[in-house]
Amino acid sequence: MNSGLTFSVDARNFSSRRLEVSIEIEGPFTSSSLELKFPRWIPGSYLIREPMQHLSDLEATVDGVPIKTKRFGVDGVRLIGISDFSKLVVTYRVLAVEMTCRANHLSDTHVHIMPPYTWMLPSKGIDLTRLDKTHNVNVITPKNWKTVTQLPSSGKSWKAYGRDELLDGIFESNENDLISWEVAGKLQHLKVWDSGNVEIPKHSIDRFIKSATLVIEEHYALFGLPDWDEYLTVLHFTERGRGGLEHLRSQTSMMPRKCLQEGNEEEWRDLISLFSHEFLHQWNVKQLRPRNFINYDLQTEVHTDLLWWFEGGTSWLGDILCLRSGAWSEEDWRKDWMRKMKRHTSRNGMLHESLSESSHDAWIHLYRPNSYSREVQISYYLEGEMAIFCLDVELRKRSKGESGMDDVMKELYHNHRIGSGSEGITYLDIRKALTNTKGGGRLGKTLDELVNTRNTPDVETAMANLGLKLEREKEQKGAWVGLNTTDSTGRVIVRTHLAGSPCRESIQTGDEIVAINGLRITKSKELSAAIYGYIDAPMKFVISRDGGMKTISVTPISNPEHQIKVVGKGNKIWNSIKNSKR
Repeated sequence: MNSGLTFSVDARNFSSRRLEVSIEIEGPFTSSSLELKFPRWIPGSYLIREPMQHLSDLEATVDGVPIKTKRFGVDGVRLIGISDFSKLVVTYRVLAVEMTCRANHLSDTHVHIMPPYTWMLPSKGIDLTRLDKTHNVNVITPKNWKTVTQLPSSGKSWKAYGRDELLDGIFESNENDLISWEVAGKLQHLKVWDSGNVEIPKHSIDRFIKSATLVIEEHYALFGLPDWDEYLTVLHFTERGRGGLEHLRSQTSMMPRKCLQEGNEEEWRDLISLFSHEFLHQWNVKQLRPRNFINYDLQTEVHTDLLWWFEGGTSWLGDILCLRSGAWSEEDWRKDWMRKMKRHTSRNGMLHESLSESSHDAWIHLYRPNSYSREVQISYYLEGEMAIFCLDVELRKRSKGESGMDDVMKELYHNHRIGSGSEGITYLDIRKALTNTKGGGRLGKTLDELVNTRNTPDVETAMANLGLKLEREKEQKGAWVGLNTTDSTGRVIVRTHLAGSPCRESIQTGDEIVAINGLRITKSKELSAAIYGYIDAPMKFVISRDGGMKTISVTPISNPEHQIKVVGKGNKIWNSIKNSKR
């Protein structure tokens, strides 16, 4: 008898926007009651979530006889009086309207199923080692839809080998055909969907496949051919939504559909970067993990101080592999780096939070920002990438271009991946791998400073070591008050302050800027025009705060004109970074 469980979902009632879910559990049961719980966080997305909020119409039967269900705690269901029965069936419905990569979404043209948002798991009442057995998974969709998943199929259903395979076994179903091709003997699958049912141009998909193939080849050149023989990419195209989430042997990535339009090169560049980032997570997250993530506890926060490595390092290397592969030109890399430098220089959180602190507090900081977050908090994605860039340059300088941080990641992967016998890493493992790499013998203290102190990485010196330098993008004429604003029905609302804003003490986020020197302001561009010629000249701002009017004095200053544009030809060290390993 298969001691695993059977998990089913019916997506045919798309007008209800709810999935019909069932879980079948055969005996024996180990007690008179059984408890089920939803997972509350998803590896790769470090935020406690509440799938239980989407559940309704919960029912249960034992051997066909209805029994009473009882909710307990924030995420659990308890079923009583089951020990003498042979089969338990639990059914319920889950709302599927959140169009992100991290939740379920059902419409009249597709369904995207995230197992942690779909199926509860037993936490009491059966031998819990059964969760490591092989489970049957059934997905029922309209007849003209075609369903894909990275799970292996078995007739009309799929097999999930254990809890982690089950929870990472995403499903996408729609009318579009699965596109498959081979890279170095490994099958690649692509499933696309457009949220507005807009036609996806074939030549754009062909262009993506060509670029993705180059990126995949570059990953293989660095890490070697993977153990897995197939990989699934699900691409959702929307009006504005963006995001990505890695899974075992698959990813779901979401981009605005304009990324496929020729001429929108920034968005296209972002699509290729996102694909590379999520693909790289197969090595640096799914196989190489923090040591305390080897066996996931999905009911509570499990903190790590290493997200700067697993996300920042993936951001850095993922884009470098785009460049090395030829999917990005060097001009692409420079333009994208300038975009990152704009974000980097407009914030001052590095003086208040270290990379290790930012990693540890991801649950309450990065995923729950407020309008003042940028002043005292950092992104371990962005600042982690900046730190690893600086470290990579120094390592290559000392090794005369013979080794870099990609070699450090490769070494960690092969020594500490799942199945290596020494699974998972700590900070000391990263430090040891760095100092044991050619040129890295004395870089341990540099790593400590970059990761554990509250300071800004010296990007300008790193650029100079590459034979490059940073310059201002262009001359910024006119005065500057350092505010991000948004236009809302004829009102200009302050969203955030930029680093160095001269009105940080007098204007709060949420304030409406009503007038400047007696001139009514209804659009952000009118604000820029009103202050243009008033550098170092006091101006009268009329603001509305919580419905009250207030006049304050603001003295605009010259634009800081941060050095963000990469210029220069580069040297041998820069060539060692960007040269393909194929």
